[in-house]
Amino acid sequence: MIVLNGEPLSLAQIESVALGDQPVELSESAKAKMAKSRRIVEEIAASGRTVYGVNTGFGKLSDIRVQDDELEILQVNLVRSHACGIGAPLSEPETRAMMLLRASVLAAGFSGARVKVAETLVAMLNKGVHPIIPEKGSVGASGDLAPLAHLALVVMGEGEAIFQGTRMPGSDAMTFAEIQPLNLQAKEGLALLNGTQALTGVGALALARASRLVELADISGVMTLEALLGTNSAFDPRIHAGRPHSGQVAAASHLWSLMEGSEIRESHRSGDHRVQDAYSLRCMPQVHGAVRDAVNHAAKTVQIESASATDNPLVFDNGDVISGGNFHGAPVGMVLDYAAIAITDLTSISERRIDRLITPEMSEGLPPFLTANPGTGSGFMIAHVAAVAVLNESKILSHPASVDNLPTSGGKEDHVSMGMTAALKLRQIVDNAETVLAIELMAAAEGLEHRLPLKPGPQISQAYDKVRSVVPRLETDRPLHQDIEALSTAIREQRV
Repeated sequence: MIVLNGEPLSLAQIESVALGDQPVELSESAKAKMAKSRRIVEEIAASGRTVYGVNTGFGKLSDIRVQDDELEILQVNLVRSHACGIGAPLSEPETRAMMLLRASVLAAGFSGARVKVAETLVAMLNKGVHPIIPEKGSVGASGDLAPLAHLALVVMGEGEAIFQGTRMPGSDAMTFAEIQPLNLQAKEGLALLNGTQALTGVGALALARASRLVELADISGVMTLEALLGTNSAFDPRIHAGRPHSGQVAAASHLWSLMEGSEIRESHRSGDHRVQDAYSLRCMPQVHGAVRDAVNHAAKTVQIESASATDNPLVFDNGDVISGGNFHGAPVGMVLDYAAIAITDLTSISERRIDRLITPEMSEGLPPFLTANPGTGSGFMIAHVAAVAVLNESKILSHPASVDNLPTSGGKEDHVSMGMTAALKLRQIVDNAETVLAIELMAAAEGLEHRLPLKPGPQISQAYDKVRSVVPRLETDRPLHQDIEALSTAIREQRV
């Protein structure tokens, strides 16, 4: 059980709820904080005092005072008018991550919404009501307005949702799940819409996958190193103690351990004609380590964001309701761009290793393109071409979204984060990295076939067995599309 109490959530917790592995509940302390802030909002509404988000219009219309008898329709119209998302729907895990994070923000007690609002989101998570949320349409300030509006529609019993695998009207989904839709009251529409939960949810799940890829890249890299008769001398811990970046030290330690017990390494330890390996092999600790550090930095930022008050205005214990800009997605958008650049470079170094495996001038005696029948067979020639193609896409996508800006809302929102674009780009870059690492694992496993009867170390032997459980040896040419897809999927599903 994941208990929401206003404390940060780890990537593992977000992913676990997103994949439906753990239920969610609100803590009693969170309910108490929410109830207290709600009383303040109700007192303001009863007093007639003008406060943004409670009894005013929004954005450029914030100077317009709304009459008391129109406060509920104000919130409903806010949700309906902002549900302008476009494009394909977010996946169910991404939608669940977004719902979890929104409930977590409400649980912090700064939003002025009733406890029932967060309880409704928790019930939707636990019973599997998943709003249809188009992935595009947010600029990441004033938060992820369009995606969160599509979420709020279903909370109100409108919009569309998926329930038990079937797409249907949101009202039907809530009825079948036995959840009572909400009649939104003062400030509650804004409390559901203002925030960074779409970009943070999509980004968190992409980062969780990225964090596994940095480990996998070590494994695929050492498998390639073994197939190419490389040396582990560049992983010597004494080297990395002299440049102690935490990611580099961790990567070097992992790479060093993966070579333990290698028959292949021992077979050419004496009399090796090479002084040092190419950068794509020798510099794995430095490159893989830098990627680790970038992904870890992004993960820490997302963890802080998971329990941050990101709506506007915020309601404080002393009765103050203060308007600010915590909905701005810059802190998360920038680190997602950073992670995208890092994972693209991880993909790049993997592609360089694939090239060495298939090129006879660099492969230390492996057959050209790893085919048993050069000339009549092409082996991994076009698998490498495919890796280059998706790497090119990642290079284009790694241009940072967060450096762009166009003013919106009549100039009131004149600097936005483009954080949702950063999250969507990162997701695609991680997809591409999984594909390229799958190709490297396939090619490296094929290279190890040609070093038999010598075997790599026990850990790489286990990795080889995992690859072979999904993809058989290439004894003669066959379409590799299905093999690449099968291994990429196995990586994504954490089976390899």
